[in-house]
Amino acid sequence: GVGEKTAMALVQQYHSVAELYRLLPEIDAKPGVIKKLQEGRESAEHSRYLATIVTDAPLNFAPEDNLRRPFAPELYDLLLKMEFQKLIDRYGLTPHRDTEATPEYTVTVEPLETEQQAQALLAQWRQADHVTVYALPDLSVLSVQWDTGAHTSAAELDQNRYTGDWHALLSALFSADIRKVGHHIKDTMRALLEQDLPIEGYGFDTALAAYLLDATAGSYDLQRLFVTYYNEELPKPLHLEPDAFAPLADTASAWAALHSYCSAVEALYETLPPKLEELGMKELYHTVELPLCPVLARMEQRGFLVDAKALSDFGESLTGTIRQLEQRIYDAAGAPFNINSPKQLGEILFGKLGLPHGKKTKTGWSTNADVLEKLRWQHPIVADVLEYRQYSKLKSTYADGLLKVIDADGRIRTSFQMTVTATGRLSSTEPNLQNIPTRTELGSQMRRMFVAAPGNLLVDADYSQIELRVLAHMSGDERLIEAYKTAQDIHAITASQVFHIPLNEVTPLQRRNAKAVNFGIVYGISAFGLSEDLSISRKEAMEYIERYFETYPQVKTFLDSLVAHAKEQGYVTTMFGRRRPVPELKSSNFMQRSFGERVAMNSPIQGTAADIIKIAMIRVDERLRRENLRSRLILQVHDELLIETAEDEKETVMKILSEEMHHAASLKVELEIDMHDGKNWFEAK
Repeated sequence: GVGEKTAMALVQQYHSVAELYRLLPEIDAKPGVIKKLQEGRESAEHSRYLATIVTDAPLNFAPEDNLRRPFAPELYDLLLKMEFQKLIDRYGLTPHRDTEATPEYTVTVEPLETEQQAQALLAQWRQADHVTVYALPDLSVLSVQWDTGAHTSAAELDQNRYTGDWHALLSALFSADIRKVGHHIKDTMRALLEQDLPIEGYGFDTALAAYLLDATAGSYDLQRLFVTYYNEELPKPLHLEPDAFAPLADTASAWAALHSYCSAVEALYETLPPKLEELGMKELYHTVELPLCPVLARMEQRGFLVDAKALSDFGESLTGTIRQLEQRIYDAAGAPFNINSPKQLGEILFGKLGLPHGKKTKTGWSTNADVLEKLRWQHPIVADVLEYRQYSKLKSTYADGLLKVIDADGRIRTSFQMTVTATGRLSSTEPNLQNIPTRTELGSQMRRMFVAAPGNLLVDADYSQIELRVLAHMSGDERLIEAYKTAQDIHAITASQVFHIPLNEVTPLQRRNAKAVNFGIVYGISAFGLSEDLSISRKEAMEYIERYFETYPQVKTFLDSLVAHAKEQGYVTTMFGRRRPVPELKSSNFMQRSFGERVAMNSPIQGTAADIIKIAMIRVDERLRRENLRSRLILQVHDELLIETAEDEKETVMKILSEEMHHAASLKVELEIDMHDGKNWFEAK
């Protein structure tokens, strides 16, 4: 009955249990505590005995005689795989070599210097099953390796050392008659296009294959993959050091590293294809992922034209509004402060102005968007702060940020990332053009700055409710399929069926709620999440979800089966066989497991939609080039394709988009697209 806090105070005051009981009952404690101590004396003394470490046990043992370095040779492999480099260094561990782990390569190296040498090597490469190419990003230095039967040969291609026509050499190497293997080939293709070189003949990309095999690994650089698959470290990438291959540099170590990385690509090429076949992703790889590389490379190289003057003017107008908002916030607060500091803002809102607040942490009160949205109507300063943040984000990230990355020809060139998302969706970086704001009227104005070149217009086509249509197909729910086949308003139909009212009596609010449920179901939304979205009670939200599943029972069965499969097998798959591991389902943390269930429900749907848009991109690009059109794909935003279209090709381009996007997949419901055109992205959307 004496708790830890009381016990600790007593021991600190009287120094020992024995002394405490010697002075009992005269100790400085409450009568209730003294009574408990008296009644529990035997227990207290026994507990102390149990907690006492015996130091005089009769053991024939000396610690210094039993020092061990209990490290099995495999520990290096394990720590390397877990990326615990400091532990490896601390314990002085060395590689444990498994004789079967890494393919062995005996490489014969030949520096390529003359045109005559080049012609002889090109002839060999055309006869080889494939050549493995690893190059510096600017293509000034390359290692090319191939199997001659007896051994592996490597050629050193150095622009500074080659006496022949360098451009002609690369043109021949990257033509269709030489089959090539590489790593992150989309980036190589973009570099080739920028130098007006061909991008043909690539048959395998080891980074893409590794991504398909484990879409949640996060990184697919060669060093990490080599550790993952062979438990060996590649040498430091000395070939990437500045001036590593400069004319007067000691290039031997840089060449050695470059050849090692090229050999690593070749090793992975032996290891990864059988694994793709084993997991049923060979077709997905060769018909979707690999053919998409040249499509994306061409899109990146083309870029998106921007009206820099309009963008600059827009930024200036934002600056004026930001200053006005700043002053209004300072006036309401009674003094200037750093609005961007959550700590200072919290002190103003919750300390000085006394607004209701959540929990206070070590760093202060939370002032994130969710918190402020709930306080929007409590005080005018809150709405001003939210608006200030919106304008500041628009100015710094978009107005100022985009101006910095406009190339000399007035175009912005993004990089499409193929190996980032776990669902197979593409992402866009440097800058992110998939994230141009659209939800607010002000943000949408940004799209006016993205324009078509003179003599062109923009044609924008996006799939209508593709994820809901995929859900209807994959679940096989007859009522949901029928709702789409009648080609009516799916959200109004859902509202009618869920609320048991005639279609013509559905109110705008009921339709909005049904829409939230429709899209929420795809993402495995919880009653809590839906209640937050619709500002209703959790009980009402649960009733909405239950009614939805009563209306579309096969959707419920399908989603439950996805979670069950993920728990049993550890992964889920798309319609096209793309795998998404779901390790979160094995977590001991409830929140992580709940997240895993949502991932298991959503990934097959979102991933299938991602596969469909990729197939459409490949087919649209192929048609544009096959029909010798000047129009070109320039952007993909998840379920939206954007083509910079020559004005006289508009009808042809729209026909191609319609045909190829409609027929990218065969579903139980029609794939529908919305298509518009305009001189800028805002008009085309």
